[in-house]
Amino acid sequence: MRWLKIVGIGLVALLVVLLTAAGAVFVLTSPERPAEGTASRAWLDGRDFLVGQTDVIFVDESRPTNENRGVPGKPERTFPLTVWYPRDVEGRLPLIVHSHGILSSRTELEYAAAHLAGLGYIVAAPDYPLTSGSTEGGANALDVVNQPADISFLIDSLLAWPGNERPFAAEPDPDRIGLSGYSLGGLTSYLTTYHPRWRDPRVRATAAIAGPSTGFTTRFFGNSDAQLLSIAGTADALIEYASNGATMLERAPGSSLLVINGGSHLGFAGIADPAFRFMDNPDGIACTAVLGVLDDQSSVDYSLFGEMDEGVDTALASPEICGDMPPPEAIHPGRQIMITLIALSSFFESVFAEDPMRRQQAWEQLSVRLPADFAETSFETTP
Repeated sequence: MRWLKIVGIGLVALLVVLLTAAGAVFVLTSPERPAEGTASRAWLDGRDFLVGQTDVIFVDESRPTNENRGVPGKPERTFPLTVWYPRDVEGRLPLIVHSHGILSSRTELEYAAAHLAGLGYIVAAPDYPLTSGSTEGGANALDVVNQPADISFLIDSLLAWPGNERPFAAEPDPDRIGLSGYSLGGLTSYLTTYHPRWRDPRVRATAAIAGPSTGFTTRFFGNSDAQLLSIAGTADALIEYASNGATMLERAPGSSLLVINGGSHLGFAGIADPAFRFMDNPDGIACTAVLGVLDDQSSVDYSLFGEMDEGVDTALASPEICGDMPPPEAIHPGRQIMITLIALSSFFESVFAEDPMRRQQAWEQLSVRLPADFAETSFETTP
């Protein structure tokens, strides 16, 4: 029996060594944070309030969910929703509705949602009926045409949410509503803000992260005076930078563009760090998953959204999703997440903060301090 005891002690010692080594590797490979004393470090670490989180389900009984690859349709559209909010705060607060990407979920950018809530925002993110990773029959990107109306329904529902049913005292401010969206959610946000028939005029600011936009013209983006920030990565294998982000300022005068040199597509998602920090570029994984649910549609079909008289140029060739493989080497996903968090929070604060000095400080952070503190970042805006 003594030898069993010795073996047991040896295994415990080995486990301790392995765990210590793993911890050391985790620390040594962590992303470099902005230096102490920099504006970006203060913005990254700063929160004004403790954050709460709740889940709720809203059901739109006026619109159906379509049949999907043999899965029967339903007479209603159902939205599991996560809401992040500042605790112990009263009054009206800005509302941000976040839209997830194809095959993803409402918690994909939880890091940004919680940070915004800590700054005094109510942030709501749904799982869409036919584009999330839990969709019966597989996510269906074609249902994106229904998602602008989904957002309008959710805004209506959140504004009408009775105070005695909310787990927080604050209420959404109908005059300070913004959208954020990632990938297909970025496309959803563009459509909800600017589409001539589908747009919601209550939206005052939109941040689109790696959202496809090739077929949208100046006429399209002229349908609203909402403030717009597009965030793009140059190493994105799914949404090609050259035909999307790189031309955004030409097509959307008055908007802003934040470019992450070496930013990948999957690197924006919260799961990317630490899960994919040891990969040159995690988009190979994303390409395999996304192409698997696109059937024969390997590029965005802009004819779904209208014609030239609505600001949609269907004659422009939409780049093939994952058409240039393998993708170039990407930056550390932890750095990409930090940049995105600071960009989103400073952008919305530059629009929605009640204090003019705070709005100016936030704009300076987005346009000057962020590029100064992160060498892989550049910022441009047009009048």
